[in-house]
Amino acid sequence: MPDQNQPLLSRLTQAPPVSDAKRAKAQLADFIGRAQEVAEAAALLPHMDTEPLRNLLLSIADHSTFLWQLIVSDPARMASICLQSPEETHRSIVASQAGLFQEFRSGDLTRDAVVRKFRRNRNTHALLVALADIGGIWSVEEVTGALSEFADSSVRGGVDLILTETAQSGRIKLRNPDTPGEGAGITVLALGKHGAGELNYSSDIDLVAFFDPECPALKEGAEPATIYTRIAQQLAKLLQERTADGYVHRVDYRLRPDPASTPTAVALPSAYVYYETVGQNWERAALIKARPVAGDIAVGENFLSELRPFIWRKYFDFASIADVHAMKRQIHAVRGHDEIAVAGHDIKLGRGGIREIEFFVQTQQLVFGGRRPALRGRRTLDMLVALHDEGWITDKARDELSDAYRFLRTIEHRLQMVADEQTQRLPSDEDELKRFAKFCGYPSLKAFAKALTEQARIVQGHYALLFEEGPELASDVGNLVFTGTTDDPETLATLERMGFHNPAQAAETVRGWHFGRRAAITSQRAREVLTELTPALLSALGGTADPDGALAALDRAFGRMPAAVELLTILQSHDRLRLRFADLLGTAPRLADTVAQSPHVLDALIDPAFGIPFSDDAAIGQQIRQIIGTPSDHEDFLDRARDAARQMRFITGARLLSDILSPAQAGEAYASIADAIVRESLDAVRKVFEAEHGTVPGAQVAILGLGRLGTRELTAGSDLDLVVIYDFDEDRRESTGPRKLDVVVYYTRLTQRLVAALTVPTRRGLLYEVDLRLRPQGGKGPVASQFRGFLNYQQSEAELWEHMALTRARVLLADGDFGPRVEAAIRDIVGAPRNRRKVFTEVREMRELIAKEKGDDNPWDLKLSRGGLTDLDFIAQALVLAHGAEHPALIGLPTEDVFVQAQQAGLLGEEDARTLIEAHHLFNTIFQWQRLMVEGSFDAATVPKAVLRRLSAVAGLPAAELTVTHLIHVLGHVTQRFSAFYKIG
Repeated sequence: MPDQNQPLLSRLTQAPPVSDAKRAKAQLADFIGRAQEVAEAAALLPHMDTEPLRNLLLSIADHSTFLWQLIVSDPARMASICLQSPEETHRSIVASQAGLFQEFRSGDLTRDAVVRKFRRNRNTHALLVALADIGGIWSVEEVTGALSEFADSSVRGGVDLILTETAQSGRIKLRNPDTPGEGAGITVLALGKHGAGELNYSSDIDLVAFFDPECPALKEGAEPATIYTRIAQQLAKLLQERTADGYVHRVDYRLRPDPASTPTAVALPSAYVYYETVGQNWERAALIKARPVAGDIAVGENFLSELRPFIWRKYFDFASIADVHAMKRQIHAVRGHDEIAVAGHDIKLGRGGIREIEFFVQTQQLVFGGRRPALRGRRTLDMLVALHDEGWITDKARDELSDAYRFLRTIEHRLQMVADEQTQRLPSDEDELKRFAKFCGYPSLKAFAKALTEQARIVQGHYALLFEEGPELASDVGNLVFTGTTDDPETLATLERMGFHNPAQAAETVRGWHFGRRAAITSQRAREVLTELTPALLSALGGTADPDGALAALDRAFGRMPAAVELLTILQSHDRLRLRFADLLGTAPRLADTVAQSPHVLDALIDPAFGIPFSDDAAIGQQIRQIIGTPSDHEDFLDRARDAARQMRFITGARLLSDILSPAQAGEAYASIADAIVRESLDAVRKVFEAEHGTVPGAQVAILGLGRLGTRELTAGSDLDLVVIYDFDEDRRESTGPRKLDVVVYYTRLTQRLVAALTVPTRRGLLYEVDLRLRPQGGKGPVASQFRGFLNYQQSEAELWEHMALTRARVLLADGDFGPRVEAAIRDIVGAPRNRRKVFTEVREMRELIAKEKGDDNPWDLKLSRGGLTDLDFIAQALVLAHGAEHPALIGLPTEDVFVQAQQAGLLGEEDARTLIEAHHLFNTIFQWQRLMVEGSFDAATVPKAVLRRLSAVAGLPAAELTVTHLIHVLGHVTQRFSAFYKIG
């Protein structure tokens, strides 16, 4: 037994052979030079010539870019690790990671400093573990245990930090600030290898967050789902966001109940109901390894105790074997790991890999654990021993699978140490594979390949014995026969297993495609591609929240398309696109319609730039111009503009659907797209118009965006509220072209052409609906307003509702210095002194008129519902108009910012401001998603259930019924404040 008090460098026993000795020695010399310049590293220098340490450093320099960077970037850190006991260093890092919240709470560290230290601790621990592993100090069990303990401390420290911040903001009350998790109402469980204490070197961590909605830590009236979901999301951001110091852990929350339709944190009552009613065998297998690691540990332990009847069946559960084997066969069918290989082999998912050992153990735990409590452990190696002791496997199976597991986990760690990547796939390139074989300690690729294939065949042999009655891989999907006129029973069973609730209808739909009922797929090539694609396509649709609805949406799309071969070919070529398109069909029919019209918009989803969120005018404007290119004539421009807008709106919607953009960012992106299209359209129209009529010397034009366009909160279905204003020199009223026009006629016709360019349908479809009714005198006034007349009208004739509209005005584009002049004029109009009582009275009367004309009793109509977005916008506009003269900082802000500014100015109380801001954020978020997913009015009774589930998840709630209740609750709060606000005046 080695002395654990001895420093790491004195306990090194091995070092992998080097491939490029010259390069490694040069890098080592560079490190020594760096270390000589760092006082804290001086104590390490005398040991640099000792063989174990020198050989280890040469090997790392040769084989691992990640580890070598950690070494050379901080020689003092390397010295500290080498000169201390690895166990002591590990304990110190774990304690630091778990206790950083204390330093934040005491004020010793800022939030940013804590974030940096979280990451630096991870870097130090990653280097420590690698040195102890590669150097032969720690066994596989010690390595995975240390990695798991560090992950525990990261999650626990992260949750405690966020709970401390949440308590400081007044959202929750902590029972004991020194142990924030106790009684806080949230528990975080680790699953997978983390839960088992078997975490691999560069793995993500599988977490599930549950909360108690009745927790006394919550402030009265607080919304538990919102608060705890935010905590879970903030934890993921804290741990996985990459900074200059790296990251801590990648976090995966997808093992929670029904992840496609539940919030990140799930209420305990909902979780109990889910597992008891629809929980699946793979979820039972996942929960075997579940372990509370953060938050209220007692709550987590009680939760798992309550779930024991679900996880551990009373009788031997042999049906689990078929389910788990189906999971394994699906991995092989989808990922292509059919053979034992070396080059490019996946040591986790491939034949004879880690997953087969885990399934071998977990399956027997599920089958026998209900009657054998000794089989309910989390760790794979421990359970191999227990299975043997309980008489379920031979000593040969125990020993061989244990040895194989340790072997494969060691190879897995070496793979991930090369570049800190979450990979289990061996290099495909032979030279890279030779180098990697040496990193694993083998003198040659031949020796490594022999060892790997021997272990993999041993694993495969034991796995095959357990599943020898399983069906062949070729039948993995099951029967999918759509010939003839009657349903094949096995096909219906396959469709049901895939997730279709009405398999007979699904079969009839697909049979109709093969029978040529959709013209788009009657060509020979389309039918050939469809025949090959159907199993994969149905599998993708079956994985959506609403398979039946997604299939029906695809059928409707085929019905509208003149030809589908292009779309089918794209879907056949890209697995990831197929899955994303299936998701669009199930939850965002508007986007699916776009694909039906222009299949190549899907190309954007596999562009690496798709994952980069941006919504600024410049970047979007540049993309619009690139797509439009150089049209051959004005008709070509109109088509290209529609293509550009459709593609950019599709990308924005898909980014929102993929959580790359937030709803607020999506609103800004949609507005930027509209800005760019209006700008490009005006330029194109002017080019043609000026060729006919010339220009008006000295005249200038500006285009205002109002409404949601003005506040940059546009949605996928918004029209454009525009006002066109022009100014000119009274002495030069006539244009200069061959067909001269008076200035009034000139800008009237120019505006009409612009509106036509934006609204006229072409063969490429529609662009935007444009509303000019917010101009002076509405529909009775000229379509373009002369600047002086605009000012006179606003100052002497305009009604209050017209000034309310101007509070949301924004100059989209303007000639020369005309834009700032218009903006200044609008600020003067909006900020003019007014009788406050009159403002409040007229705004209230206007709201009642709208309610009378359009109704206000549908909680899903977040724009018109009483207490909804209209009320919130009216409150903000009334504040601006009533107080803008004394508080000009209110002018020109979007609604939520008006509330913030009004609170700072003392016009709103803190509680009122917070209620209004949170309500607007919630409503605006759901409204953005509604417009993305459904075209036209939103009727909760007719939209697909998957849409309601997605909206509930967006709201942070587990079910549509709870979402409606929550919306009514928040609408009521806003209504109360609306009424009180206008009574006070």
